[in-house]
Amino acid sequence: MAKGLVIVESPAKAATLKRYLGKGIIVMASVGHIKNLPKSKLGVDIENGYTPKFITIKGKGKVIKDLKAAAKKVDTIYLAPDPDREGEAIAAHIATEIGKGKTVYRVLFNEITKKAVQEGIKNCGEINVNRVNAQMARRILDRLVGYKLSPLLWDKVRKGLSAGRVQSVALRLVVEREKEIRAFVPEEYWTIEGSVEGKNPPPFAVKVLHYKGEKLEIGNGERAEEVDNAIQSAVLVVDNVEKKERKRNPVAPFITSTLQQEASNRVRYNARRTMSIAQRLYEGLEVGEDGPVGLITYMRTDSTRVADEAVTQAREFIKREYGDKYLPEKPKVYKKKKAAQDAHEAIRPTSVERTPQSLKKYLSKEEMAIYELVWKRFVSSQMTQAQFDVTTVDIKAGDYNLRATGSIMKFDGFLKVFDERAEPHKDDSRGEAIKKLPPTIAQGDKIKLVELEKNQHFTQPPPRFTEAMLIKDLEEFGIGRPSTYAGIVSVIQERAYCESEDRRLVPTDLGIVVTELLIENFPDILNSEFTAQMERELDQVEEGEKDWVSALDDFYKPFSADLEKAKVHMRNVKTDAEKADEICENCGKEMVMKFGRFGKFLACEGYPECKTTRRIAKDGTIEPKMEPVPDEPTDFKCETCGKDMVIKTGKFGQYIACSDYPTCKTTRQIGIGIDCPELKCGGELVKKRTRRGKTFYGCNQYPKCEFATWQEPLKDKPCPDCHYTFLTKKVLKSGTFLKCVNKECGYQEEIHEEPEEEPASGSQSSAEG
Repeated sequence: MAKGLVIVESPAKAATLKRYLGKGIIVMASVGHIKNLPKSKLGVDIENGYTPKFITIKGKGKVIKDLKAAAKKVDTIYLAPDPDREGEAIAAHIATEIGKGKTVYRVLFNEITKKAVQEGIKNCGEINVNRVNAQMARRILDRLVGYKLSPLLWDKVRKGLSAGRVQSVALRLVVEREKEIRAFVPEEYWTIEGSVEGKNPPPFAVKVLHYKGEKLEIGNGERAEEVDNAIQSAVLVVDNVEKKERKRNPVAPFITSTLQQEASNRVRYNARRTMSIAQRLYEGLEVGEDGPVGLITYMRTDSTRVADEAVTQAREFIKREYGDKYLPEKPKVYKKKKAAQDAHEAIRPTSVERTPQSLKKYLSKEEMAIYELVWKRFVSSQMTQAQFDVTTVDIKAGDYNLRATGSIMKFDGFLKVFDERAEPHKDDSRGEAIKKLPPTIAQGDKIKLVELEKNQHFTQPPPRFTEAMLIKDLEEFGIGRPSTYAGIVSVIQERAYCESEDRRLVPTDLGIVVTELLIENFPDILNSEFTAQMERELDQVEEGEKDWVSALDDFYKPFSADLEKAKVHMRNVKTDAEKADEICENCGKEMVMKFGRFGKFLACEGYPECKTTRRIAKDGTIEPKMEPVPDEPTDFKCETCGKDMVIKTGKFGQYIACSDYPTCKTTRQIGIGIDCPELKCGGELVKKRTRRGKTFYGCNQYPKCEFATWQEPLKDKPCPDCHYTFLTKKVLKSGTFLKCVNKECGYQEEIHEEPEEEPASGSQSSAEG
C-alpha cells in the first residue's frame, strides 16, 4: 500500500511535488473545483438558511472516479490545493467525496520548494471550516445577485445581461470617472519658465512661482505678457540658497495588487495575464538540473510580511554581492495595511540565489519579466536608502520670485537594484529628475536673464482608469480581495460594459445605462462602503467571528426589498423612445433614440412597418446614411452556380459575392495576401469587422481556424526576435509600434511614419464579417 495520496488542484504543481515527495506517495490533481452551484437554476435554498445545492461540475466525474480509486490504495490523504478560500473549498469538496474512512489532512504550501513541501506535510492540519464557510458565503452572495438581478435587466434593458455584486461597483467607478471627464470644462493657465546665468556658466533652468510672496496664478495671455515684461526689466538677485540632504526609502515587496499595477505600468500586462504567469512561477518550472521548482511564493496575498529565513538570505546576498554599505543595520520591516488579512507572506523569490540572469535560458520572455520584477523588488526592499543632495535657489526679480532646483545622487542605495518610479521602457536616470546647479551660486549674487518663455496650458480632466489604476482604487476602498482583482477588471470588459482603448477603460453605452439603473434602484449594491463592509464580514466569517448565515442576511434582506421595488419602478429602457431631431429618409416619420444590443441607435417611429435605423457613434454623432456603392467586377467564377463574382460593399465593408445574388448567396472574403500563421491551416488572413464596426484580422477558414488579431498584419515583415511569420502595426496616441503577435515573444519597437494622403474613395477593401 502506498504511504499516502496528495491532491493538488493543478497538474503543474503535481509534477513539481512528485519530485520532492519521492516514491510511495501518489500525487494527483483535481484540475480546479470539482463541484459548483448548478448553471440552470439558483441552487440556493433561501428559506432553509441559504443551503447551497452543489453538484459535480460537468467533466469532473472521471476526476472524482480516479481520485476515489487512488484513495482506496492509501490510509492517509493530504489535501493541498492553494492556501486560500478557493483552495479550502476545493479541499472540503474532495474530502466529502473520497475521505470517508480515511485520515484526511489539509496541507498549506506558501511556496513549492523541497523544504517548504516537506515542512508542509510535517505540519499538516485539518480543513479550516470557517474559511470554507467564508468562500461558500461569497459564492452564494454572488449567485443571489446574478440570478435575481440579471433577469430584471433582461426585462428592462435586453436579454443576456448580467450583474455582479462586486463587478457592478467596479463598473460604477469607471462610469463615474467617464462622467467627470465629459463634464469637465478646461481652464486656461500659463506658466513662465526660462534660463539664467550666474557669474560663471553654464546657464540653468528657472520657473516663475511667486508674486509678492504668494503663489502666482496666470489665467490668460495678457497677464502672462505683463509678468514677462516685469521680469525682463527687473534686476535679478539671488535671494536665498538652501542645501539639504534628502533620503529615499525602498518600498515593500509586492502584494497581489502592487504586482498587478507594476506589471501593467512596466511591461503592459493586464491583471489576468500577470496572475497567470505568476501562477506558473509559483507552481514550478523546469530550471535545468534543479528540475521543476517553485520560483516565487504564493501570489494571492495582501501582506508585506516576509519569513525571517528569507530576510536573512536576502541580507547575506546583499552583503556578498553589493557590499556592507548597501546593507542596513537592521532588517527592514514593512507595516501591513489595516484591512490586510496577513494570511500569507509577500510575493518574493523562493531563493534570492536564483537571480534573473541565472534563469534567463529557462524562462520565457513573459515569465522572466514577472520574475525579474518580483526578485528586484524583494532584494531592494532589504537595502539601504538612496541619498541626494538637493539645492533650491530663490531669485528675486522685483515683486516676482523665480526658483531653480537641482539634485545630485550621493549614494544609490536600493536604486542600484530597483526603482519603482523609473519611467517604463526607458533607460533613464532611475526616476529622479537630476538637475545640477552651478556650485558657486550664493545669496546676493546678481543673475543674468538668458531666456524667458511663456507657455499656455489648459487644465486636464481626470484620466480614465487603466486596469492597474482601477485595481489600486478597489484595494483602497476595500472592494474585492487579492484573489478577485484580476477577475473583476476582466469581467466588466468581457461583458461589454467597458472597453479598453489605449489601455484605458472606457464605459460603453450599455455599461452606463446599466450602472445608472442599478444606482437608482439598488443604492446599497452600488455603494462602495456597503460592498467593503460585506468584504469585512466575510473576513470575520473566516476568522470565526461571525456566522455565515448572519452575514448573508445582512446582504440579502435589504437586497430582496430593493428587488421587489425595482420590478415595479425601474424604468424600461426597451420601451423608452427619446425623440431625435431627425427625419426618416424612407417614410418621412420622426426618428427616435433607442437602446439596443450595441448601444444607442436611431430607429423610425413607424417600426415595424418601417425598419430604418441609423447608428450613433461613441462621440454622440449620428452616422450618415450609406449611399449604395456599385458592384466591381472580378476574375472569379462562383463555385456554386458558375456565374461571375463581384465585389460588393456591405454594412461591414467590402466582400466578394455571386453576381446572381439573392438567387445565389455564395460569398467569399477578400484576403490581404498573408498566409494564416496557424500550422496546417492553409488559410489566408482577411480583414473583418465586428458588429460594432471595429476592424480585426482573422483566418478565412473560420470556424475551422480561430486565429484573429486586432492589429494590422504586415506583409514580408517577420519578427526579428522569434522569426514569427509577420509583425503587426499598432497605432496608439503615444506613437506607432511594430509588435509580434507571438505571446511568448513580446517583441515591440516604435516606428515613425510620415503622414499619408487620404486614399481615394473605394481604394481600400475589407471583407464582410
